[in-house]
Amino acid sequence: MGVCERRPALLIPGFTGSKEDFIPVLQSLASAGRRVVAIDMRGQYQSPGAPDTDAYAPGGLAADIAAIAEAIAGGQGLHLVGHSLGGLIARETALAGSAWIISLTLLSSGPGRITGQRAEMLRGMLAIMDSAGAAGLRAAVAQIWQEHLAPEATAGGVPDHVIAFLHERMTGNDPAGLVAMGRYLLACPDRTAELAGLDGPPVLVLYGENDDAWQPAVQELMARRLGAQRVCIPGAGHSPPVEAPETTASALTAFWRQAEDGEHRRAGERRRRPDERRHADEQRHADEQTANGDHSGTGVRATAPRSARATSA
Repeated sequence: MGVCERRPALLIPGFTGSKEDFIPVLQSLASAGRRVVAIDMRGQYQSPGAPDTDAYAPGGLAADIAAIAEAIAGGQGLHLVGHSLGGLIARETALAGSAWIISLTLLSSGPGRITGQRAEMLRGMLAIMDSAGAAGLRAAVAQIWQEHLAPEATAGGVPDHVIAFLHERMTGNDPAGLVAMGRYLLACPDRTAELAGLDGPPVLVLYGENDDAWQPAVQELMARRLGAQRVCIPGAGHSPPVEAPETTASALTAFWRQAEDGEHRRAGERRRRPDERRHADEQRHADEQTANGDHSGTGVRATAPRSARATSA
């Protein structure tokens, strides 16, 4: 909306999710004067699948994100947000150092593998797909929708038109991608210490107080380990952009602006450093000449740093 004078943002969905999960927050985020892009990862909904399952490894998905970041930001840096599984892939991207990330938001995403009831549901889903074999994967996805996901959505009072979309999305996923991503969710290592030790972008841990994928206490501890900012949204569950869109958008916008301010300060420091080094070299040269009894250039060298600072300012 309007002139995009702020840095862009890239939003990555979770397992079985898609770009549409971010629709409730897109307008609010864009109204702050930035381009905001939500995507389907490789094999999700309307993005083509991969020719083999190895392409769904976290490193491959992170490489996709880095390529998209370059296309969006042109090497100028962007804000990266990953929801659930998308947060784990966003973390991989940051650790790989393959994209200029101004800020990283882990949205309802934990330190490692998923646990609890959602993990049990995922194991059941993968068991159905494993028993179907490669040739029967699409039929297995249809079975999972018909026997589990559709009744759950109906019981939850989801409107018919939304259920129709969820059905289209679920069956539009690449089944091999679902299997690979699901297995990664159940086996993902805890890389929090690696991210904490990275001299990287500021991190925001954002989640709902009723999250049932990674417990809020687990995400709070992860935020402390990362030295990250933390926002817990009252009343929200695992999908804050849908369940509390305005609060989510407000938290993201405030964090992004703070990160951009910090980036501007760091850029200013980088621009000043050459002048400071030149000043130090000139002063050292002047001291050497003075020590040798040569005072002819001292006055000129004394005024040069002041002129340089004025130009830099």
